[in-house]
Amino acid sequence: MKRRGLYWLLAIEIVGVVVFAAAYRSLDHYIYWLGGQAVTDGTQLYGERHSGLWFTNTPFMAVLFAPMAALPLTAARMVWQLASVAAFAWACASALRLAGRRPTGKAVAAAAALGLLLEPVWHTLFLGQVNLFLLALVLADVQRVSEGRRAGIGIGIAAAIKITPAVFVVLLLAAGRVRAAMTAAGAFVLCTAAAHLVNPDASRLYWLHTFYDTSRVGVPYISNQSPYGAAARILGGVDHVGAWYQAVPLLLGALGLATAVAWARRGDWTAAAAVTGVTGLLISPISWSHHWVWAVPALVVLVRNGDRALALGGFLLFLLAPPWWTPRDGGPDEYGLHGLLTVIANSYLLAGLAFLLLMAVRLRTRTPAAPPLTPAASPGPPPRAYRR
Repeated sequence: MKRRGLYWLLAIEIVGVVVFAAAYRSLDHYIYWLGGQAVTDGTQLYGERHSGLWFTNTPFMAVLFAPMAALPLTAARMVWQLASVAAFAWACASALRLAGRRPTGKAVAAAAALGLLLEPVWHTLFLGQVNLFLLALVLADVQRVSEGRRAGIGIGIAAAIKITPAVFVVLLLAAGRVRAAMTAAGAFVLCTAAAHLVNPDASRLYWLHTFYDTSRVGVPYISNQSPYGAAARILGGVDHVGAWYQAVPLLLGALGLATAVAWARRGDWTAAAAVTGVTGLLISPISWSHHWVWAVPALVVLVRNGDRALALGGFLLFLLAPPWWTPRDGGPDEYGLHGLLTVIANSYLLAGLAFLLLMAVRLRTRTPAAPPLTPAASPGPPPRAYRR
């Protein structure tokens, strides 16, 4: 009955996505669509606002959207949203396989149905964002690494679309998977070079200027659940965040990647992927709430490790999305310290920091992981990778 209920839930969610895609113009997808048109018609990709907003993604992202920009907007949106759901199901299957679980249709359907309830996931669909594709590309590549297969192309493409997945190249290199790291770096360079050939002026503008410019987005907005966003809100704006902050992403990046590499060297690529994904969110100056789709593999790690209470708490956090309950209109209540309100307003960030700390501490209390489930593995219960 429970499984049948999850199937019904997934079916209702997919129907909801279709109806929503047909009726609502998702803002970020519309910007992508206009960006694809800007590539093909020669207008300024980064020099002009599109529907009142700046195009802030890479030139390669705009090139990818050029074919879709040839479609009518509604048709393009329908294709994009359904493909996003399929990409999320693919990501769930990769996460399950990494965790040593056989990704049966029932298991993937259950994971996808529950995952679509989480705010980062449904908010990605609401905006028509690219996050679910990035999650799928990276997790599929990490799965291949865990099985000793050739990998790197997916991570390289993901990094060329949106820079933050490049943190996984560092993971591969530091974990001794040099060939995969070089493949990822090569894929990134090829994709970036292809975008330069299509629109050299836009590429130069992006990599020399726009890439470093956070003024085009509202850093203090409550959706930005990065340490930089929290600092801007608490201190009263980005102008009050001093040079000292530059040490914060360096320290968090060093801690997060060291922890991820340690898990990878133990053979636990599930933990390594989840920790690296969360680390990428913590070191980026902009980590919108919909970027936190990396909560999904983090929750998989907690469930697999037997931390069911923590997993339930994390699920409820991203289900209820408490930061959106707090002031976010730019008024005085959004800035400064306000006790429990400030904790709630930055709860995604605090959950990410707590997960990073937990995984660092668990390195001293857990045994190395068992090998991942491979396609040739015989059926049966998965190995117990940990002990209390």
